[in-house]
Amino acid sequence: MIDVPEAAFAFGFTNDRVGLHTSRTIMLVELRALLAACSPCSALADYRAAVVDENVLLKRTSTTRDATFYWLRTLYGLDPGVLLFRALRDLWDADAAAQPLLALLAAAAREPLLRATAPAVLDAPAESVVTPGMLAEAVSDTFPGRYNPRTLANIGGNAASSWTQSGHLRGRSPKRRARADSRPAAVAYALLLGYLTGARGEALFGTFWARLLDAPTYALHEQAVAAARDGWIEYRRAGDVTDVEPRHLLRNVKRGL
Repeated sequence: MIDVPEAAFAFGFTNDRVGLHTSRTIMLVELRALLAACSPCSALADYRAAVVDENVLLKRTSTTRDATFYWLRTLYGLDPGVLLFRALRDLWDADAAAQPLLALLAAAAREPLLRATAPAVLDAPAESVVTPGMLAEAVSDTFPGRYNPRTLANIGGNAASSWTQSGHLRGRSPKRRARADSRPAAVAYALLLGYLTGARGEALFGTFWARLLDAPTYALHEQAVAAARDGWIEYRRAGDVTDVEPRHLLRNVKRGL
């Protein structure tokens, strides 16, 4: 399982072992609805007001509205002061087709349980069956003795749903391995995550975050060129030397990287 370096916690990453996949998924539908209802310059209080006071997510009770805001905030931050969320928000409206992978990348940065299930999905051959039990087993192997069988079953089912929302799995039962739709905006975000966790140059295309894009390296380079054209990153490649700088997404960050 991928643990992120402690230095990355300041940007919104976490290694918190509790994990929301015991009860929730990446909540792509809710995230899309919330970000569509709020302007890109919204603050944390605006997102809370939209969910809790205005009920833009159409939840039936105040308790459910409060819980939904808590889950979304835990998964994504919902605060422009959290770099991972600010960058997500920068890229979100650029391409709706990139949103499933953007959500997965952001959630994986903040959800160790989701990261623990990644090998069971990413290493599965195309069209092979991936079951909730396989994902539960991956979590059990990563965190031995931490979760009882019922909780592991919940995690497996929720994780299977999350990987389906991101495009890595398809179908209801059984779910089969599919190919996620990598797009330039998602590539820019994955390269940022790799950069924030210490990778540089060509190594950015071999990180865990790049693997989540589910595309061959040559395709990621092609999409990085497109992301640079859109102004999200700076990208240069000459022979075996690759230089990537996510300056726009890192704007106003004063910490040394």
